[in-house]
Amino acid sequence: MAIITISRGSYSMGKEVAEKVAGRLGYECISREVLLEASEYFKIPEIKLLKAIHDAPSILNRISGGKQKYIVYILSAFADRITKNNVVYHGLAGHLLLADVAHALKVRIIANFDYRVGLVEKRDNILRNEASSILKKDDHERQNWTKSLYKVDSADSSLYDLVININKLTVDHAVDFICQAATYKELEATESSLHKVKDLALAYRIKSAFLKDGFDVSVTSDYGNVLLYTKGSDRSIQKLKKIAKSLDGKIKGMNNIEIHSGLPFPTNAV
Repeated sequence: MAIITISRGSYSMGKEVAEKVAGRLGYECISREVLLEASEYFKIPEIKLLKAIHDAPSILNRISGGKQKYIVYILSAFADRITKNNVVYHGLAGHLLLADVAHALKVRIIANFDYRVGLVEKRDNILRNEASSILKKDDHERQNWTKSLYKVDSADSSLYDLVININKLTVDHAVDFICQAATYKELEATESSLHKVKDLALAYRIKSAFLKDGFDVSVTSDYGNVLLYTKGSDRSIQKLKKIAKSLDGKIKGMNNIEIHSGLPFPTNAV
């Protein structure tokens, strides 16, 4: 049982690969569903969440306090969804969110620019230079999204377990490789890796709750024991404690929550 994330540039056939992999393995295939669930749970119009994905650097500056509220809502919905396992996710940042999850197979599908331009040209029945401009703009937005949030280049192959060039291989070949890799013993879910995903989902749910009340905090969770880190003043800490108390019994999986101020934020905090 594994979680498979498929990262891809525009028109790299990643969606088709993801759907075929999910079909062959009997896994659930998700992408836009994460937006819908975030929209429903946090009562935010889907169009605003969608814009947060496609225009991350500018929208983050317009959000109250300059924080990443909408993005965190999306990541919270994603983390919650993957706790079920047996999931293929094709979309932005899934591989980064699951960087430390042992049973996550992180795949990147690539294709050369001319090949992708040809697909856009054919699909939209437009001139090649227009197709090229559309693709360059989309690629730029995707790269900015990743760099603005995670400070990494989405094209860095070290971020993935498997990189497949779709120019030389067919979609079915890519599906074969991914399905084979998903059977490897190293990708079997363990009690430890399953709890890591649950703790990740819980940490994002807690962070979202505080962001909703206007407080940006860093959060870790270890088997449901939540630590919240802040640089806030004594007055704001009292408000945080009040919010924390209101969450007691309302968020599934949370055993307790502690608030720490003046301490370095852990590298695994969300």
